[in-house]
Formats: sequence, structure tokens, C-alpha cells
Amino acid sequence: MTVNTVKPAQGAKARATAQSAAPEKNFASKSVPRHLARGAIGFGLIIGSIGLVPVAGPATLLAAPLALIAFRGCPTCWMVGLAQTISRGRLERQCVDGVCTLTKAHPAAKAADEPTADVNVPAASR
Repeated sequence: MTVNTVKPAQGAKARATAQSAAPEKNFASKSVPRHLARGAIGFGLIIGSIGLVPVAGPATLLAAPLALIAFRGCPTCWMVGLAQTISRGRLERQCVDGVCTLTKAHPAAKAADEPTADVNVPAASR
């Protein structure tokens, strides 16, 4: 009988490599109002499809899967996306030696992402 063992240092290194190789899920929208509109459509489809069963029959339940398109998965995915949309640009993820932390983004980095006027263009042509 052979037992495979892993040294602790190798195991931690393998876990860190596996975690950093995992793709990040991004459920955020371009803006909060757009994300809220997607949520209103999704919840409206679910509530409407269930609420209309007594009136129009079980065929109305076919509208419920369309909510998954609006939610980009499920209501939980929509909630995660709402948090991502609200925090976009405000939080920064930093990973060092397999340990990731969230910190406030630096105002200088946020200002660097914003478009600025070209200083070489004369003011009359702006």
C-alpha cells in the first residue's frame, strides 16, 4: 500500500498557484441604474410568471427562465454584481504570497483612470 504525502511548503505553494489561476467572476454592470434595471426586469419576470399562473395557466412559468438572463445567472449572482458595481473603483484587491486583501483605492489611481483634457490642444479648439 502506497500513501502519497505532500510536504506542507509544497501544498501551500500548490494551493496559492491554484487560487491565483482561478478566473475572476465579474457580474458588475456599467452603472448602478443599469444594474438596478436588470434586477427589476429579472424580479418582475419571476413574480409575474408565478403570479399569472391562476389567470393564464402554467404556460406563464416559461417566462421565469428569462429572468436568469437578466440576472446573469441567479438572484445571488445579481446581488454579487450589485456589490461589484457599487464598489467598482473604490476598492482595490492586492495579492501577495497567496494572501489577498481588499483596501481602499488610492485617489491618484482613480484620477488616472478618468479622461482629462489634452494640454497640447489650444483652449479655443476644445
